Amino acid sequence: MTAVTEFVRPFTEENRKLGIVGQGYVGLPLAEAFARAGVAVLGFDVDADKVACIMRGESYVGDVSSANLKELVDLGMIEATTDFDRLRECGAISICVPTPLSKSKEPDVSYIEQSVTEICRSLQPGQLIVLESTSYPGTTDELVLPRLEETGLKVGEDFFLAFSPERVDPGNPNYGVKNTPKIIGGVTAACTERAVALYQVALDHVHPVSSTVAAEMVKLLENTFRAINIGFVNELAQMCKRLNVDVWEVVEAAATKPFGYMPFYPGPGLGGHCIPIDPIYLSWKMSRLNYKAQFIDLADTINAGMPDYVVTELMDQLNERQLALNGSKILILGMAYKENISDIRESPALDVVSLLMAKGAEVCYHDPHVPSCRVDGRIMENQELTDELLKSVDLAVIITAHEAIDYERVVKLAPQVFDAKNATGKRRLTGGANIRRL
Repeated sequence: MTAVTEFVRPFTEENRKLGIVGQGYVGLPLAEAFARAGVAVLGFDVDADKVACIMRGESYVGDVSSANLKELVDLGMIEATTDFDRLRECGAISICVPTPLSKSKEPDVSYIEQSVTEICRSLQPGQLIVLESTSYPGTTDELVLPRLEETGLKVGEDFFLAFSPERVDPGNPNYGVKNTPKIIGGVTAACTERAVALYQVALDHVHPVSSTVAAEMVKLLENTFRAINIGFVNELAQMCKRLNVDVWEVVEAAATKPFGYMPFYPGPGLGGHCIPIDPIYLSWKMSRLNYKAQFIDLADTINAGMPDYVVTELMDQLNERQLALNGSKILILGMAYKENISDIRESPALDVVSLLMAKGAEVCYHDPHVPSCRVDGRIMENQELTDELLKSVDLAVIITAHEAIDYERVVKLAPQVFDAKNATGKRRLTGGANIRRL
């Protein structure tokens, strides 16, 4: 029996636990995937309310149903705790904690640091540590590894360390944790082998790379690629406006080319925890190496300016009816950062609402997935999309194209509609002069 086999076998045959630090959009779906594969999971979180929800079998993450979670909790395959001393019970530990940006757009790795501090207190010989939280290249080797080796244990011999970027796409009906290929890069070859073997127990395809830095760069490439191309098409939308051309028609026509082209679509800005943030990690790291990431910085400037561009368009549309934005009643359709989910992290709708309120508009919103949210310290509640509401507003603004919204009724009843996501165009709705698209 090989060393790798000896390491993995107890996870399925002897109920050795996998610890997952962080039970959010990444950690909880990962817990479900491993538990379904027969690996007992012990989930750690500092939020006692989340832990209590998990132990009741109540999911707060859209990609994990409460029915499935309760089944696994009742079977004893998933347990959650706030007691980080129990990390010593785990043969492997995955770190799935947030990595936001500071106000100055520098990586905030404090959650990773806190997690590593807890792991160091109970690091056991033979344990595998896998960082899944997205961060700048070098985080695993430069930040996590030295802290773990301060315990006196040696990487690749006494403990094992790898990086495996999360690839969660909330609300994706086709790809989840299990069937999305998993990238893994270890500090040493032995680290990679153990991490690959463990993740192969639960996931369909695992793709090893040569190092932790390579694995970190894979994640940043994926989302930087998207951010740059979205930035370009957002600029293209502004070009088309000046040329009096429909950008959506242009993109749709270009997408008919079966080779050498991939369609990206404009919008009111970037949202979610990955695409607006991940490229900045890479740009920040490069600045420390005296290199300017020009594409990244330019795309960030364009994408970050889209909420302002949308508000300017709204002002122009209101002006056509001799209305000022100050005092106008504006209905925002969709607060989540993407369609058919409840996640509002970095949502451009928040920026649009903030800008509108700062200019004196009376703003309300409808989002069937977001019962309430906070904007500039103000709690806003979801409004029922009644005929009366649609008729009463001066302008309805489609920011997120949720499928549950009846856009035909919106176009019919609202005096004016601004469509930042081509929701009306996709449905071939023609409301005449009351529709303006980004």
